Amino acid sequence: MEKDVSSGAWVQRSILADQVYKEILSRLMDGQLKSGDPISIDGTARELGVSPTPVREALARLESTNMVVRAALRGYRVAPLLTHEELLDLMDARLLIEPYNAELACTRADPPFLAALERSIDDLREAPNGPHFSDYRSYWEADERFHRLIAEQADNKFVLGAYESLGGHVHRCRLFSGLGVQDARSAIEEHARILKALRRGDAAAARIAMAGHICGVRERAIHEYESADRVDRGARSESA
Repeated sequence: MEKDVSSGAWVQRSILADQVYKEILSRLMDGQLKSGDPISIDGTARELGVSPTPVREALARLESTNMVVRAALRGYRVAPLLTHEELLDLMDARLLIEPYNAELACTRADPPFLAALERSIDDLREAPNGPHFSDYRSYWEADERFHRLIAEQADNKFVLGAYESLGGHVHRCRLFSGLGVQDARSAIEEHARILKALRRGDAAAARIAMAGHICGVRERAIHEYESADRVDRGARSESA
């Protein structure tokens, strides 16, 4: 429950909003909330035992990455899955932004930053990657953390804002539902190559390694999209 006290109230509200965000995200990923479903602020607040404020903040955060959409006087609805073309556009945008982040981050790399990247790769190796969000959540968080650390180390608030607005990890993970993470080995190897370049202080190699990783993610995302589409078509035919 929320604490209505002045000391630490902002921190408590921030933590609560983050918890609500994770809960709504879990429902989106596991298909409890489907494309087009309305999301009631008051109803969700009652379900979770919180006030409407953290729910509103969580939905605004999801809206910023186009996971949910808001219409005037109609509230929030779950956004549809990306189309094949939109997925390609998303990956192209990541290919513009993230290699640049890696190059900039390399010029600012320090031991704590490199150690944090190493921990994220270790967490990827240890994370389960089964078919449900609860199975692969820790994998997704470690993967997202690796890329966010690099984006933040680049130290350009405008590029960071562009990176955050893409929501690339969230959108791609919607394709994992019912399938699980299928590219863990490749992703871990690619992250390790990026880290190796950063450790050497080779900014050009870091940029190339990140570009190679995003190209690999792009190819695998298309495969995941096609697999998810086949699963969806099969489910529809069984229910017909």
